[in-house]
Amino acid sequence: MSPMETRTFDPARGGAKHLPAQRPTTGGGQAPNGPLLVVRGVEKHFLLAGAKLPVLRGVDLDLERGESVALLGSSGAGKSTLLHVLGLLERPNAGSVRLDGRECWALSIQERARLRNRAIGFVFQFYHLLPELTALENVLLPAMIAHGRLSYLRNRSNLRSLATQSLTRFGLDRRLTHRPAQLSGGERQRVALARALFNDPALMIADEPTGNLDSTTGAAVLELIFEEQRRRGLTLLLVTHDESVAARCARTVHMHDGRVV
Repeated sequence: MSPMETRTFDPARGGAKHLPAQRPTTGGGQAPNGPLLVVRGVEKHFLLAGAKLPVLRGVDLDLERGESVALLGSSGAGKSTLLHVLGLLERPNAGSVRLDGRECWALSIQERARLRNRAIGFVFQFYHLLPELTALENVLLPAMIAHGRLSYLRNRSNLRSLATQSLTRFGLDRRLTHRPAQLSGGERQRVALARALFNDPALMIADEPTGNLDSTTGAAVLELIFEEQRRRGLTLLLVTHDESVAARCARTVHMHDGRVV
């Protein structure tokens, strides 16, 4: 598949078909060689009663294109804070984060939001679905943001069709109009996964994606995550406390006291 194509689901053929990409390469042209994500010297502290509380203490990390990496560490090691920095949700106090050759924290707020929307997919432990929206509408949110109101309205029929195909692939064809409160935990997480993948991101960040699920449901969701990672050639960063889950990734990174060790 060329860099300027994206995969969409074609249930009639039992697989994926290619359409023109909805997002350009994040560098504004052909993607550069080398790792997709390069992190150097990232530090983050918070103020607590006027004193600095260091959380990240000079993190260095590379994520190669298409690889799966597990991030392990005890509670308080800084994993979630690191994900927020890498996902462009939380500005570091020092250091560099380069995604697809671009220095993320040198971008404007608007450029950073656009990059996050098109290049990064998030799957969280607690789903973060909007309760007033249906499953289909939740999946469409990234497209609404990426296209803007007028462009979205012009392309709404095609986008709704793609979102329907995505949910159908994940076994949710009978849950399209259900709101999150009407879905099981596993169904909510599959909706969240379909939403994370809708803009065909280069990087998927999964923060304890099975932590709120029973073992059987969690195993099924994990299988979907790894299947989509392989099928799409995604770079996957997966936070987990489970050594057996981490073993399914190509590489494991450990955090301790705010550092990668």
